[in-house]
Amino acid sequence: MARGGINKVVVQQARQALIARGENPSIDAVRIELGNTGSKSTIHRYLKELNEQQAVAKAGPAGLSETLGRFVGQLASQLQEEADARIEEAEAVFTQQREQLEGQLQLAQQALAAGHQQQQIQAAALAAESEKLLSTQSTLQAEQLRSASLNQALGELQVRLGDKEEQVRSLEDKHRHARDALEHYRSASREQREQEQRRHEAQLQQLQVEIRQLQQGMIVKQDELTRLHRDNERLLGEHRQASNDRKARDELLEQRDAQIQGLRTILAQAQGASEEMRRQLDVQTQLLDAKREQHAEQVRQVQHLEAELLERDEALKTCHTQLSEHTQAK
Repeated sequence: MARGGINKVVVQQARQALIARGENPSIDAVRIELGNTGSKSTIHRYLKELNEQQAVAKAGPAGLSETLGRFVGQLASQLQEEADARIEEAEAVFTQQREQLEGQLQLAQQALAAGHQQQQIQAAALAAESEKLLSTQSTLQAEQLRSASLNQALGELQVRLGDKEEQVRSLEDKHRHARDALEHYRSASREQREQEQRRHEAQLQQLQVEIRQLQQGMIVKQDELTRLHRDNERLLGEHRQASNDRKARDELLEQRDAQIQGLRTILAQAQGASEEMRRQLDVQTQLLDAKREQHAEQVRQVQHLEAELLERDEALKTCHTQLSEHTQAK
């Protein structure tokens, strides 16, 4: 049964309107003329009946028999059915191939988008590693500058310590010479006193005066020796303080060296990680290039299939035209 108010009269009117415009009254053309309403099977049935009626009407004036007219009408209807079936089959194959190609194109676009996203992630990771490497290099340079400053300060302290040690040695030499001189002087005084006592008793007073003079000189020497001892103790204290300072500087330098070594290790690790990230990025870039080539090949295949589809459309149009001409000729 016809749907949406479609009947034989309406189909006949649409058919006549198409013929009047010089168009082929095919099933699709009649359905479009009816406003895309009605089923194709119903329109096909009505067109078949109208074609049979037209064939019978044309056969009457020519003197053809009723049996021959019906045969011609049936033959025309059969040709129309076969042509419509072939057209529907071709359209179904075309639709299926187009859906498959669209699915392949969508998968290729998704793969390309995933490759772009992975490349962006790798680029961000590489930028972070580069920034971390730059920070580590800045820290290492700062530590190297501090180490150079400490080395310079240590050198200055060592120079000062050498001066102090030289002063201590000089004071020790002076103290030793003064002590040797005092000992020599005492020995000489004793010998001279014994000799003067043996020589003459008369020279005792003069000797005693000389002894008092010598004693006063000894007092002066003792004072000088005491002062030298104090200077020596002070210099020894400064020497010990300088030694402690040098030891502290040495320990600080060892700590700095350990820190610098740790920073060098971190820098080497960061450089290794950066090289690995660069290698991974190269691999990802190669994969992306391969996917781009694959996508380009798929695009070329799609274009080739579209060209084939255009050729098939042209063939279908040619088939429709030939069928229309054949129908009109009948």
